Amino acid sequence: MTNPTACLLVIGNEVLSGRTQDANIKFLATRLGEIGIPLREVRVIPDVPATIIGTLNAVRAEFAHVFTTGGIGPTHDDITSDCVAQAFGVPWEPHPEAWARLERHYKPGEFNAARQRMGTMPRGARLIDNAISVAPGFTIGNVHVMAGVPRIMQAMFEALAPTLHGGPPMASLTVHADGVMEGRIAEGLAAIQARWPGLDIGSYPYYRQGGGGVALVAKGQDAEAVQEASRDIAMLLRAVGSQPVQGEPTV
Repeated sequence: MTNPTACLLVIGNEVLSGRTQDANIKFLATRLGEIGIPLREVRVIPDVPATIIGTLNAVRAEFAHVFTTGGIGPTHDDITSDCVAQAFGVPWEPHPEAWARLERHYKPGEFNAARQRMGTMPRGARLIDNAISVAPGFTIGNVHVMAGVPRIMQAMFEALAPTLHGGPPMASLTVHADGVMEGRIAEGLAAIQARWPGLDIGSYPYYRQGGGGVALVAKGQDAEAVQEASRDIAMLLRAVGSQPVQGEPTV
């Protein structure tokens, strides 16, 4: 069985400018892999309506799930929700439940026009709960819209996760060896990849005080195949005179 696949859109000028370092990709890639929905693509795009709408329509047709982070706060540049509505061709309007949650949360008079933006969503959106700061994310079609702040995004994802149906969890094993350069093992590693075409075999050099080495990763939805490919990798490392060690290197 082929796992459903996912794409992540990281939306925000602050990421592209370098002002904000994205911290959500690793979390989502890891958690989606555990659910059996491998993350196959990540795009970082600006707060530009035409770009958001065009990119969203392209990727939602290609992937089973699209996740977005960023642009759902109360300020003028938080335009993700409105753009999602335009991409789906539906009105952007107050969501009754989201609006009610925010009204209960703020003191009288504090639920102003800016904050009301956080309760305005595409018609037909289903809420994603936010246990941190109340303002919810939402799902429409196969698109899941979440906050950019990592702690809030993670809370939203954990609320959403039970509703996501994936395939077998992605299995991954790492073998590393000090003192090995990629050029020495490239041919042998290519042969292992050819032997296991259903797996992703990756090579990742590392550098640390006293010398570096290479970490080799076998990853896929067939756990038994991952185990066997990992053994092949260890044999390759021994064949070039190194000592393979299970797990990630300490760098």
